Amino acid sequence: MLAWKQVDRTSVPGGGELKLMQRGDEFSIMSGATELMNSRRGGSEEQLAILAADRIGKRDRTRVLIGGLGMGFTLRAALAHFSAQCEIIVAELVPTVIAWAKGPLAGVHGESLACPRVVLHEGDVAPVISDNGPFDAILLDVDNGPDGLSRPANDQLYNARGLAAARAALNPGGVLAIWSAASDQRFAKRLRQTGLEVEEVRVRAGGARHLVWLARKR
Repeated sequence: MLAWKQVDRTSVPGGGELKLMQRGDEFSIMSGATELMNSRRGGSEEQLAILAADRIGKRDRTRVLIGGLGMGFTLRAALAHFSAQCEIIVAELVPTVIAWAKGPLAGVHGESLACPRVVLHEGDVAPVISDNGPFDAILLDVDNGPDGLSRPANDQLYNARGLAAARAALNPGGVLAIWSAASDQRFAKRLRQTGLEVEEVRVRAGGARHLVWLARKR
């Protein structure tokens, strides 16, 4: 069995640290002892885009915002499942995660970042939601869920004000999709109180079962 080795580490703006680990051709991004993503288990991150695209359909000139680049699973699925004329903005807070995507993780990301439909924004996704709408879909995978924050400031995405901002940034019929490692009934209630129609969908990543909230603007 090959041992994990550390490829790189970086600080997260506002607090925290990420590590890029490698074992053979397998990669892992970790926060402390918690694995945030693995190059061999991206099915639930792909479902974040696929489920949202299924509910929106093939709208012309679809505008999609992805919060969190990670290993690019959500981006590649969005390119494959939203309309061929879609514009996809990817907001990534950590500059080194972008550097990893173009360096040691280039084989994982493939050609997705070179696609002319993709705009890569280095910075927090929250002001992009507020200032760059409207969007047909907002896909958030920046934490392990509303109760598993990678940094305290991300609570602004999941509190009542943040959800209201996301709702305001959606076109009619648009979808806010949020990935989570686990269920959170208090958060689901908060989503519904925002006036969004909410589904909870269980998705698999290897042997693990994760959750995607799909909140649609009436």
